[in-house]
Amino acid sequence: MAGYNGCVNGGGYGFKIPEIQFTKLFIDGNFVDSVSGGLGLPSFLILLNEWRASSFIPMIYFTVPILWSPLGDDSLGKTFETRDPRNEEVIARVAEGSKEDIDLAVKAARKSFDHGTWPRMSGYERGRVMMKFAKLIEDHIDELAVIDSLNCGKLLRFTKKNEIPAGVHILRYYAGAADKIHGDTLKLSGEFHGYTLKEPIGVVGHIVPWNFPTPLLFLKVSPSLAAGCTMVVKPAEQTPLSALYYAHLAKLAGIPDGVINVVTGFGATAGAALCSHMDVDKISFTGSTAVGRLVMEAAAKSNLKHVTLELGGKSPVIVFDDADVDIAVSMAHNATFFNKGEFCASGSRIYVQEKIYDEFLKKSVELAKSTVIGDPFDPEVQQGPQIDKKQFDKILGYIEYGKNEGANLLTGGKSYGNKGYYIEPTIFTDVQENMKIAQDEIFGPVMALMKFKTIEEAIEKANATSYGLVAGIITKDLNIANRVSRSVRAGTVWINCYFVLDPSCPFGGYKMSGFGKCQGMEALDEYLQVKSVITPIYSSPWL
Repeated sequence: MAGYNGCVNGGGYGFKIPEIQFTKLFIDGNFVDSVSGGLGLPSFLILLNEWRASSFIPMIYFTVPILWSPLGDDSLGKTFETRDPRNEEVIARVAEGSKEDIDLAVKAARKSFDHGTWPRMSGYERGRVMMKFAKLIEDHIDELAVIDSLNCGKLLRFTKKNEIPAGVHILRYYAGAADKIHGDTLKLSGEFHGYTLKEPIGVVGHIVPWNFPTPLLFLKVSPSLAAGCTMVVKPAEQTPLSALYYAHLAKLAGIPDGVINVVTGFGATAGAALCSHMDVDKISFTGSTAVGRLVMEAAAKSNLKHVTLELGGKSPVIVFDDADVDIAVSMAHNATFFNKGEFCASGSRIYVQEKIYDEFLKKSVELAKSTVIGDPFDPEVQQGPQIDKKQFDKILGYIEYGKNEGANLLTGGKSYGNKGYYIEPTIFTDVQENMKIAQDEIFGPVMALMKFKTIEEAIEKANATSYGLVAGIITKDLNIANRVSRSVRAGTVWINCYFVLDPSCPFGGYKMSGFGKCQGMEALDEYLQVKSVITPIYSSPWL
């Protein structure tokens, strides 16, 4: 456990960064080192004792004190660094899970599912434990908010006020749903009685992205817990810290050992091993479309496990000329630049009807230029750093593509400051539909601003993408809103609002944005299997 501790303040903003307590893998109810990698002090002593017992090494060697361990205190296995995107400094070293660690975690989850108490509890009892889990998260909200803000450059005030409470809300929603899982009674055509059972699917692998580490974790964990599943969670390597903390709180809440296992590590190793594991019954993945393809391929090549994919987006926001321009500018700005543009539902393609286009453009540039960029712990800051150097470079690369392909850069387009992964809010005009900045998911603060004349043209442009996650419509005309919302091929359409999410409202994409739902009762069904049971009826007075 290296890096920040309770003695470090939050940049002078009135709080202290908590000690990073949990950096090891969480398997079968215990924090453990990775199986792979180096040899730390505890294991070195164990080996010395074994050698001593076998009399292969003279006694005198054991009078020499051991003062150094290659991987730090209590470190047995391989570790990796997690960094602070504000200043590129190391926060902590975290256990790097491998295929062998995934095997151990899946084995624990399988044992818990096949022989443990969690699937055999009543839904009511599972719900009570989940409610206790939610309360423990609320009790630790200050520390959790700082950890997520520190790990991924999020605005602290938003993390504390919105994101951690969103995770709690999701957990409580599915806690309430746990005792409402039921099948149907069937009227069969002969002298038979039929009914259906909804059964937990089994061992689930959850692969969680880095942009919303708490809400997206609980969008996966909560419905699968309610269904009675057990699971292995693989958080993003950029943001592993809060997932380990939640595993600790889950144990305190009374969730049995083996139900929730957390293996930190990299997608190409731990993630790939989870997707191809023959004893995993389902994978729930949120991330890029490219990796989503690999997840499906691994599932197909292994045991044809069930898959839910919530993938990328290149979402349109369509502004009609009857809209209030100031409101529309503010809404489009937030659709593009919220969370530094690092969210799958980012509305980065802004289509504005020609009558108000010039006014909209002028005010959008003014608003972007006024954005306060800086330390996300500063309550005055509106935009923090991108997640890491790789994403930082990717975004700047797309900005260069935009300039080279002939788009007009109105504002932004470069990094900000001398340290950390900060990028100015960027707006392009004169964007053509075939340009990379209009087609590819950039996942950064880059807006492509375009003009349209008619409703038909707006619909055609909005659908001119391989993605179909969300769309936004800004208009005062109900007829336009109804027509366009039914014409745009997207899983969620927001009318005169944006990024409004609720546990009761299903969320998921069309086309290459994936399939399956991660909210609502529909998400609960993703972790259940339907079994039909049929029995004969003899001498029944009615059928």
